[in-house]
Amino acid sequence: MAIRVMFMGLGPIGCAVVKQVAARKGFKIVGAIDVDPAKVGKDLGDVAGVGRKLKVKVSADAAAALRAGKPDVVAHCTVSSIKAAVPQFEAILKARVPVVSSTEELSYPWRANRAAAKKIDDMAKKAKVAVLGTGINPGFAMDALPIVLTGICQDVQKVQVDRVQDASIRRLPFQKKIGATLTPDQFAELVKTKTVRHVGLTESVSMLADALGFKVDRITDEIQPKIATETVKSEFLTVEPGQVCGIVQDGVGYRKNEPVITLHMEAYLGAPETYDEVRIEGSPNLRVRAIGGYHGDVATASIVVNSLPKVIGAKPGLHTMRTMPIPSFFRGTVA
Repeated sequence: MAIRVMFMGLGPIGCAVVKQVAARKGFKIVGAIDVDPAKVGKDLGDVAGVGRKLKVKVSADAAAALRAGKPDVVAHCTVSSIKAAVPQFEAILKARVPVVSSTEELSYPWRANRAAAKKIDDMAKKAKVAVLGTGINPGFAMDALPIVLTGICQDVQKVQVDRVQDASIRRLPFQKKIGATLTPDQFAELVKTKTVRHVGLTESVSMLADALGFKVDRITDEIQPKIATETVKSEFLTVEPGQVCGIVQDGVGYRKNEPVITLHMEAYLGAPETYDEVRIEGSPNLRVRAIGGYHGDVATASIVVNSLPKVIGAKPGLHTMRTMPIPSFFRGTVA
């Protein structure tokens, strides 16, 4: 029987999820929710750029859409902030529907957002369904993957993950989030207001620390601009020399003032090399590099879609990638 899927949030990632679900057997699209007046009332296929009509209209009324669509699961792709997403989860969980969400702060919220996490966990348990926060980063590249790699170690002392990306291939909202085209002063001001930053390093450090039994004393999250030395362009933006072309960000977990988990991220237009690398200091030492890296937008949409079947039968409550089965490609049919 086909899995009945509803979508909440039709930004670039939400639309990428729609495209994948529409292309795979075993799924049935039964509704879509977004508050953007330009999208409400339109066919989902047109909004998401599927290339054909899906015969599903976008609704702004979550409760009505959930009642009418009777989904088995909701793919939630709206905001980065868990606190801002709580009312959205409340609407879904009132309908007793499990959720897979790309909300970054939901990926491992028990340290930085404990109160909001507990509220979502309580609502999910009351509804007797599961909620999962996931994505490529946080959710996989800098947390779930290195955790899995330590499974072949007899001892682990330190973990470092490097994620370097040419942001020119990413979506426009991502390029804006890393500060492309800003002056250094503008960048500094927007970092203060948390408008420019990658969300999730603190969550990833926390997940790794708990998985490895590292009792970290503190976690830092430091952000610096990457300044262009020559003109660089993307499909959307042109960055001139002296302007910010991206971000350099480090999340570090310390134990007794010694860094034991280091997550280093560079995302900027014109990066000469894109890769993801995990280095584990222990026994044995490991160094695993993905040449070309993981395409953030494709990978985030994919891990959301591939997690949809798994969350349906999961134990009620709020889950992270530590408490869910290892994700795998879901073709859309069950063997």
